[in-house]
Amino acid sequence: MRRAYALASILTLAAAQTAAADAFRLALPLDCTLGQTCYIEDYVDTDPGPGQRDYMCGLNSRDDHRGTDFMLPSFEAMQTGVDVLAAAPGTVAATRDDMADTTVTAATREAIRGRECGNAVRVDHGDGWQTLYCHLKLGSIQVRKGEEVMTGDVLGEVGLSGLTNAPHVHLGVLKDGEIVDPFHPDNITQCGEATDGGLWQTPLAYTRAGLFTAGFSTAVPSFEAVQSGAARMGATAGDQPLVLYGHVFYAQPGDQLILTAHGPEGEVFRHEITLDAPKVQLFRAFGRKAPAAGWRAGAYRGYVRLIRGDTLIAARHADITVTP
Repeated sequence: MRRAYALASILTLAAAQTAAADAFRLALPLDCTLGQTCYIEDYVDTDPGPGQRDYMCGLNSRDDHRGTDFMLPSFEAMQTGVDVLAAAPGTVAATRDDMADTTVTAATREAIRGRECGNAVRVDHGDGWQTLYCHLKLGSIQVRKGEEVMTGDVLGEVGLSGLTNAPHVHLGVLKDGEIVDPFHPDNITQCGEATDGGLWQTPLAYTRAGLFTAGFSTAVPSFEAVQSGAARMGATAGDQPLVLYGHVFYAQPGDQLILTAHGPEGEVFRHEITLDAPKVQLFRAFGRKAPAAGWRAGAYRGYVRLIRGDTLIAARHADITVTP
């Protein structure tokens, strides 16, 4: 009898622990449609040493990245206002809403040291679970410390504050103060294993492909210059060509690259490329010669988007200034 009672107690305890673990589930932390109006760019880095890998052993992460980045496809989307949402019910533990929305440069990086998360909300969900929402738009935060929130409640808007150069929300998930990968919550250093959706209410699709970078140049660069970063130019004269390139990894046949550029006078070009025989890494470029009078002086921005069917997989932007 004692053995049967002990076994029953163990089973009851195990069931209670499983129920407690199952009770914490996450919804999408922003008001968007994945693959259409947002996409995931970087996952938690599962590589304990130098380098990076995501939870499926892919390249969609950065060294020591400690959250999941849900990206908007453009700065214009950020300006329209995209709500950041509570991913689970809880109590607001802390907020910050005093940092400007601006891309980080080498000159400004030191000024935000210790505040890399930017404008942010931290929510306590009980039982040691917390979520952290970074890079919110200045003045957009709608909750206060101590306030109760439910799943889907608006916390603020996607912005450009803190250590970022593109509009997104960085979602950090913590258990007892330690970073947890919501896609692989049992072990942050493992990759490539089935996770049954991890902590998500609805499993989020994973795509191995992505974009390393995009950049402007004044001629079609070499692959070596693209890989090293030497191809990227931040300024040029008005009589030079404008060439936009994108560096892709793990694309599939039929994937499309859409390259667009705009400047002070509107659209400079839009060009679509179908990848018929992609490799592990590749780059593609497109551009235009300067008009007879030269490009108008000012700021130019390009976007490279990787599309599979009707699904947005990745997007990168590049900026260049045409000097008088």
